[in-house]
Amino acid sequence: MMQTTSTSHYVGSQGADWWRGAVIYQIYPRSFMDSNGDGIGDLKGVIDKLDYIASLNVDAIWLSPFFTSPMKDFGYDISNYRDVDPMFGTLDDFDRLVEAAHARGLKVTIDQVMSHTSDQHAWFEESRQSRDNPKADWYVWADPQADGAPPTNWQSVFGGSAWQWDTRRCQYYLHNFLASQPDLNFRTPAVVDAMLEEVRFWLERGVDGFRLDAVNFCTHGELKDNPPRQEITESFLGVRPDNPYGYQLHQYDKTQPENLVFLERLRALLDEYPAPPAWAKSVMTTRWA
Repeated sequence: MMQTTSTSHYVGSQGADWWRGAVIYQIYPRSFMDSNGDGIGDLKGVIDKLDYIASLNVDAIWLSPFFTSPMKDFGYDISNYRDVDPMFGTLDDFDRLVEAAHARGLKVTIDQVMSHTSDQHAWFEESRQSRDNPKADWYVWADPQADGAPPTNWQSVFGGSAWQWDTRRCQYYLHNFLASQPDLNFRTPAVVDAMLEEVRFWLERGVDGFRLDAVNFCTHGELKDNPPRQEITESFLGVRPDNPYGYQLHQYDKTQPENLVFLERLRALLDEYPAPPAWAKSVMTTRWA
């Protein structure tokens, strides 16, 4: 867990270091509370239950993704980082949620999915059109091998090759998860700048911290085959023995040193939002898959 700073309003029992030992209540909006009877949980439903959550003496809530998404990976495939999916409500609903949570002494942390987008994101729709458009290098594209095979032996966490052929560019693109979740190319400076602005958008709305989903997938190494893993165990990275992902040592496809350079820039951005003396600092957690 890493400390961040943002525009939060309340100091808990730990003072500015409230996140040390804090109790954070995770909310999966889709199944939490349905406020309008359509069978899907929503942000208004979360607001309706804030008194109950506060009564549990937790320090913060953590919202799983609620962004605009085709929902092929239940919201972890984002097509618009700056809006709320209509099934969950509106940005106004989110603003009211933050205000209501802060009024009850609760911090608000949200998921931030940076390593990949949905294939329906405007960035990818532009990137796949040609090899020379303004966003041509915003995703990880590579030519096939001489026999047409994928560039490397990298495997998707969800099974199968991590490379998907695209007939428009006649190249493969990288997807560490679903084929509909193309990986952003964090070796392109404009991508890093754009993603930091997506974070800034939510900081400006009063978010207190972030859970960074699959953040170690943001950068890839050389396009070389991963070596085989000598021992296959069911517990390895949470995948089953019949998933080929577990048969490799993931030397080149993720968890690269350059990832720390990005996190340093993210840290610097968060430091632009210092909490006034009477306010609290916030939390940033990561999932290292």
